[in-house]
Amino acid sequence: MKTEKISELTTNRLSVYLRCLNELAGAGVETISSQALAEQFNLNSAQIRKDLAYFGEFGVRGVGYYVDDLRQHLMQILGLTRDHRVVIVGAGNLGLALAHYQGFNLNAFRIAALLDSDSAKIGTETRSGLVVEDVRRLGEIITREEIDIAIITVPAPAAELVLDELTSAGVKAVLNFAPVQLHPKPGVKVKNVDLAISLESLSYFLARPIAHGIPDYTDFLHADGNPEENGSSQTAS
Repeated sequence: MKTEKISELTTNRLSVYLRCLNELAGAGVETISSQALAEQFNLNSAQIRKDLAYFGEFGVRGVGYYVDDLRQHLMQILGLTRDHRVVIVGAGNLGLALAHYQGFNLNAFRIAALLDSDSAKIGTETRSGLVVEDVRRLGEIITREEIDIAIITVPAPAAELVLDELTSAGVKAVLNFAPVQLHPKPGVKVKNVDLAISLESLSYFLARPIAHGIPDYTDFLHADGNPEENGSSQTAS
């Protein structure tokens, strides 16, 4: 494995490759070349080889990649060989929608707790079987449920305080949906998802279709660039 810093866009593409390999495995495909993988899933074969080379030699000359073996390697690289237990802080419409999403359970992520400060919501049960718990017990619940990832879906003014409390409770990985730039402490990774910014970016390209063209959603698969163009993340060091 190379020692140079690996970009977040590279790891994002690994997730895409894994999804493609899962589909191939489900179809009974045992081996595939980078070229065939690229053609079938609208990827870039040179980029596939470059990305995988950061982590070792996986292909076999004359054969390509063994689908199951490469899947296992990518799962190990992405830390998906064990379950991650997730807490959602904020039981509003977005928090509830995420809590109900069954796709997490298929990808090593388990929504283990849902918290809120609204007394009218605390104690209610979601259709996925989670009981909304009091956010004031956040530290206790994180320890009890062995949480390692948190999702913030609270209003922007409350997000920084929630991040501080999560950090104090030992959570080091946070997905933030609040429309505000947070300030993580050293050793804490925050990934921001701002739907309004994404929609405004699409609006910009729609307003200038001749000058800029409409970007393909797979553009980020083909070359490294500025990660701020595809969502933002913050890591304090």
